[in-house]
Amino acid sequence: MKAQSLVSGFCSNPTTPSIPNTKKTFFQAPTPPSSAYFSQSRKWVSFKIQHSAPKRVWYNKQNGVEEVKDGTSHGNDLENRVRRKKLAVFVSGGGSNFRSIHEASLGGSVHGDIVVLVTNKRGCGGSVYARDNGIPVVLFPKTKDEPDGLAPNDLVAELRKFEVDFVLLAGYLKLIPVELIRAYPRSILNIHPSLLPAFGGKGYYGMKVHKAVIASGARYSGPTIHFVDEHYDTGRILAQSVVPVLAKDTAEELAARVLQEEHRLYVEVTKAVCEERIIWREDGVPLIQNKENPSEYR
Repeated sequence: MKAQSLVSGFCSNPTTPSIPNTKKTFFQAPTPPSSAYFSQSRKWVSFKIQHSAPKRVWYNKQNGVEEVKDGTSHGNDLENRVRRKKLAVFVSGGGSNFRSIHEASLGGSVHGDIVVLVTNKRGCGGSVYARDNGIPVVLFPKTKDEPDGLAPNDLVAELRKFEVDFVLLAGYLKLIPVELIRAYPRSILNIHPSLLPAFGGKGYYGMKVHKAVIASGARYSGPTIHFVDEHYDTGRILAQSVVPVLAKDTAEELAARVLQEEHRLYVEVTKAVCEERIIWREDGVPLIQNKENPSEYR
């Protein structure tokens, strides 16, 4: 699938800010030192996404959309008056990253709400969790096994109905249609269980990634969060976090350690996205603005 500690965010049809090219490589260890940040001049333009006021409206089951009768509304905006963002999460399995982000949202640390879950498997663990928590479930794509699934253009229309700002892929194993990528430029993120560009691309997913890492003799692995383009795992990298590969690791042991770091990293990146702290360098590299010191980026 196309998809490390903080990252960037954009909504549909954004005005793209930029800052000077600093020619640095960015990745973060699990406990980043202060040197993980570097100073930049303030040659950038922040942007605000303009949308209509949030509406707490849920949709009836139609064309693959399941009914949800009520939802949870949150209180005040952040002190800087950034509008609370609406998120769509895509899953194919248990959805542990989805759960981590949802729990952070409910706890108030993420300035956004998951308003819809998209899945290709109506019975997967992520779908069950969504229904149990009052989150609408949309099926995509339409297949022989899921005849109620949506077509690509219908999926885009459905996300528009929910006024989705950002799409977060969290273990979704189907190809993202070009219609969605074009409808949400620089607004779709994916998490991959290796340090891209290593061990990425078509066929590298799940346990296959961890087995390949161990077989290669690599001493480090870890999750990457990147923007999604029309190819597998080739979009611009937003964040990474390093996990050591131990001498006697099995693929399962490494996978468990990387997954734990995924949960932390994806929440941190989602925070930055919802707080509009993503800045694009002149050469197209996305950076995360330091919340405490806006003149610093990572």
